Amino acid sequence: MPRTLQYRFDGPEDAPVLVIGPSLGTTWHMWDRQIPELSQHWRVFRYDLPGHGGAPAHAAASVAELGDRLLATLDGLGVQRFGYAGCSIGGAIGADLALRHPHRVASLALVASSPRFGTADEFRQRGVIVRTNGLEPMARTAPERWFTPGFAAAQPAIVEWAVQMVRTTDPGCYIAACEALAAFDIRGALGRIGVPTLVLVGAEDQVTGPAEARTLVAGIPDARLALVPGASHLAPVEQPAAVSDLLLMHFSTAWQQDTSAAIPVLPHVTAPAAPSVPFVPVAEIAPADAAPDAVAPTPDDRYEQGTKVRREVLGDAHVDAVNDTADAFTEDFQELVTRYAWGEVWSRDGLDRRTRSVITLTALVASGHLEGLAAHTRAALRNGLTPAEIKEVLLQSAVYCGIPAAGAAFAVAQKVIQEETTPPA
Repeated sequence: MPRTLQYRFDGPEDAPVLVIGPSLGTTWHMWDRQIPELSQHWRVFRYDLPGHGGAPAHAAASVAELGDRLLATLDGLGVQRFGYAGCSIGGAIGADLALRHPHRVASLALVASSPRFGTADEFRQRGVIVRTNGLEPMARTAPERWFTPGFAAAQPAIVEWAVQMVRTTDPGCYIAACEALAAFDIRGALGRIGVPTLVLVGAEDQVTGPAEARTLVAGIPDARLALVPGASHLAPVEQPAAVSDLLLMHFSTAWQQDTSAAIPVLPHVTAPAAPSVPFVPVAEIAPADAAPDAVAPTPDDRYEQGTKVRREVLGDAHVDAVNDTADAFTEDFQELVTRYAWGEVWSRDGLDRRTRSVITLTALVASGHLEGLAAHTRAALRNGLTPAEIKEVLLQSAVYCGIPAAGAAFAVAQKVIQEETTPPA
């Protein structure tokens, strides 16, 4: 049975349910300033990601697994149909649920979200930095990612609160969430999101900004864009009144306007008058819906699987560089490597990727093929080995493969580890 999530309810017990999800590194408290308004209309369900806000540190490997845990939690409470709003990874969870369980989600709001978050390499390197240095580098840089400079300067108490949220997060769960975001990509599936969707983004968001928001709006058939001036990534914290008003409008009114237009938003506006159209509930607590869950297709082609695994292990930049240099003379060899080494051997279930990295590093030292050692040292870090564990692998190799071979390997690995584990300035 899937593990459940830490949660809390606010609002009347007999009201329709509105689920709101947090951003990576935050807790349900990021929505505190929306609760007084939202809980007047809905029974608001907030949850924490694993290892966040004191929640049990049971890491989830994917956005889909986080969604499954959320549904297991709601199932245990008798909640079958609900409205959903989520920020960043919280938005990814909502979009994933709308795709895989469309009968459960009545209406959707994606805040500071994206169909694909940056590049897989960025998030996997973030995981390497946290595994090596802990969460302090992420905590120190959180304010500049989350808030505009003016807000950060004027609100030092909120900035310190944000830093402490990250510091108190479980590192393993943070790394797992980074891996989940690295693998998340629904760009080709946006057209299958069939519920009214509000896409809300801070005008100054440098993490998932207006460009990503417009991609969502262009792909989701019934979507509207809300651009919030004076806000960065955590718009619910930085511009709480504007975000509250937009969520109230979206979840309380029928969707009647042209979906190609953006909703104009001014910061710190007063709440709009009650809508004249009939109230449309976004959720209800009811017996289980008998509709079958959607099953995501899984590719069985070895080349496609090999490409996927090769990118996950070696990184997009490395694979793109190899593909860019391939020509008619080498392309058959690259196809063989992708299909056989990555689609068959690396994809087998018998060993985890950490163990395969240990074997690969040792084999490269033993064979003297140090030209591949840098790429596989990076891969080992991404697969979960720490610098200390890589050092032990090379020390053990020195005994059986020779001191000169291990010495050359140490020089290569040292350079890579310094590059990959040094936090950004």
